Amino acid sequence: MALISAFTPVFVAVLCGIIAFFFFRTSWRSESSSGQNPPRTSGESSRPWVDEDLQDDTEISGKDNEDDDWTVSETENLPHVPYSPPRYSEEEMMERSQQFFTLLNQRRSVRFISPEPVPRDIIHNVIRAAGTAPSGAHTEPWTFVVVGDSETKHRIREIVEEEEEINYKQRMGDKWVNDLRRLRTNWVKEYLDTAPYLILVFKQTYGVLPDGKKKTHYYNEISVSISCGLLLAALQNVGLVTVTTTPLNCGPQLRLLLRRPANEKLLMLLPVGYPSPDATVPDLTRKQLDDLMVFV
Repeated sequence: MALISAFTPVFVAVLCGIIAFFFFRTSWRSESSSGQNPPRTSGESSRPWVDEDLQDDTEISGKDNEDDDWTVSETENLPHVPYSPPRYSEEEMMERSQQFFTLLNQRRSVRFISPEPVPRDIIHNVIRAAGTAPSGAHTEPWTFVVVGDSETKHRIREIVEEEEEINYKQRMGDKWVNDLRRLRTNWVKEYLDTAPYLILVFKQTYGVLPDGKKKTHYYNEISVSISCGLLLAALQNVGLVTVTTTPLNCGPQLRLLLRRPANEKLLMLLPVGYPSPDATVPDLTRKQLDDLMVFV
């Protein structure tokens, strides 16, 4: 009995250590699964090289965020109406499909954009076209911020170039920078000043109803990405050019500059206008049909 009593404090200490280990391990796993990053060490950058705004973080009301004020989904059925889109003959279909492919095949990423003014109504129409995209549960989780003010455009350029220089020199790594070298891209974005319009596409990670409750936006990043594809096609259709840019780590600053709410995150920035008279593009080729399609 004396021997057991002597080892009792040691046994209790070891047992407490084992319990603490499993507690902290479970707690860390819980934080990781909820999307939180583990604490950074002092040697790590204060910002990630992969933009956290580009993660698809659809908010789902339920156990993980039951403390938030989420709205209850409507259960009433929407009325359905007749739908009769145009139907073309096979000859017309072939001709239209070929014409549309030819139009989009001429699309290029253009970094030399003229300051020549573009009628605002044209921009309105191409954004209306982008707004026809399908979305998860028809939540339409997109906001298109059109910037035409020269001072605001210049401030956007300053923010983007400051972060992009860090991206190129520190965050992106040699492989990424080398892959971009043949395209002659760098952190200098003159087109952000010269383009008559900048279109900043924000994804709404959740909706906010008039009563303040949150509304789940399912597949918000995929939905907004589809709308961006339609926007590119609409711009090509009217003879305007752009270059798709995803300025890493600029989202919070640009969101603050443009006074966007916390539920919106920057997905894409598009300078839009006519090509400058001396515009050039890399001499690239696209994959052939056999390389991009598998028919089963």
